[in-house]
Amino acid sequence: MLENQSPKPYNLGDRTQKFAKRVREFVKTLPKTLANIEDSRQLVKASGSVGANYIEAEEALSKKDFAMRIKICRKEAKESRYWLELIEPAENENVERENLVKEATELTKIFGSIVEKTK
Repeated sequence: MLENQSPKPYNLGDRTQKFAKRVREFVKTLPKTLANIEDSRQLVKASGSVGANYIEAEEALSKKDFAMRIKICRKEAKESRYWLELIEPAENENVERENLVKEATELTKIFGSIVEKTK
């Protein structure tokens, strides 16, 4: 990076990885009900897919490929939010769940904005 250039305001690769790690930590705190176990599996997969597909987008072979992978990122972020809203956290974990829902929503909006800019 040149000296007069400022760093990116945020790094989506790092942000999506942090989101997936936070989800994994959150899942460890959940009551072990049948529903939470099943929903947690789906949540872990979806939250990890956001970042994995972003990595794929960064290596896209074409603009069309990039747009498709970013759409998948958006879809997985939406899915993460869905599973977060279904999960029943312990009483002391409601705040973290809401923070994760907020982050999933923000990621969905960011990826949606990128999709619009690629049109």
